[in-house]
Amino acid sequence: MSSTFTIIADISLQNASFAVAVILGMAVLIALAVMMGFISIWVRATTSGAKVKFTELIALRLRRVPVGLIVDNRITAVKSGMDLSIDQLSTHFMAGGDVQMVVRALIAARKAGIHLEFDRACAIDLATKGTGKTVLEAVKTSVNPKVIDCPEASSGKTTIDGVAKDGIVIKAKARVTVRTALDRFVGGATEETIIARVGEGIVTTIGTAASYKDVLENPDRISKTVLDKALDSNTAFEILSIDIADVYVGENVGAKLQAEQAEANKLIAQAQAEVRRAAAVALEQEMLARVQEMRARVVEAEAQVPLAMAEAFRAGNLGVMDYYKIKNVQADTGMRESIAGANPTQAGKS
Repeated sequence: MSSTFTIIADISLQNASFAVAVILGMAVLIALAVMMGFISIWVRATTSGAKVKFTELIALRLRRVPVGLIVDNRITAVKSGMDLSIDQLSTHFMAGGDVQMVVRALIAARKAGIHLEFDRACAIDLATKGTGKTVLEAVKTSVNPKVIDCPEASSGKTTIDGVAKDGIVIKAKARVTVRTALDRFVGGATEETIIARVGEGIVTTIGTAASYKDVLENPDRISKTVLDKALDSNTAFEILSIDIADVYVGENVGAKLQAEQAEANKLIAQAQAEVRRAAAVALEQEMLARVQEMRARVVEAEAQVPLAMAEAFRAGNLGVMDYYKIKNVQADTGMRESIAGANPTQAGKS
């Protein structure tokens, strides 16, 4: 019986040993598979002089970072004289950056003699993400200056219009040559700000000119005045030059405004004259009313004469002979006026 248990125990021990051996064998196979997956990358990095550790490669795989992408860009950087670590490249990738674009930008800056640190390049890369621009484009613009039209064609305007002191419109078009200022690219104002500031400077310069002829004779006056204003401050660019591509004369706004002002003054004068005329008409009507009032008073006074004469008769102050004398005087007066050819009524009116 005991021998039977011994046999069973031996068999169980053998099965356990076999299971452990199988597990160890599978672990070794997995390790070999992983090693075989990294061996080509490790050999490529080692032979290129950009050595990496297997632990770094395994850490990249565990963090789900493309091992080939990181190692290849490290090789490119090392070959160009920049010792970028696996940790630096993987950190930027995990932050959402474009590792390949950053490495290419650093190489371009190094070849052009421009000082650009890895952290600054990463910051620019992350800042331009989703804008259609890249850190490599920023470096290229710093090496090869860029020309910006002012005004921009997409704005729908073809010229920047300014009015000289003599009222003549001057239409100008400028071309601004800029290069990227990498030290203030992050947080600096964009091209739109440059265009707006240059446009403002052009309008101001034209506005301070005494005559449009001064602007036409010296177009470079606009460039010099605008450049002296330091329009590239707090922007991502450095203005190298401002060239006036086209300038010509527009309409006479001053004369147009003067004509409109004269028309407005005429309308105001007409309104004031109409007010005075209405006041004169009202005064005339008032005087006519007063004349009628005075005539009514005269008629009223004349009506009192017979009453007064009657009262004089009753009081004995006027006799019959006196009354006849008065009538004779009136008759003589009427006769004289008739002989003279003057109608008493007309004479009274005159």
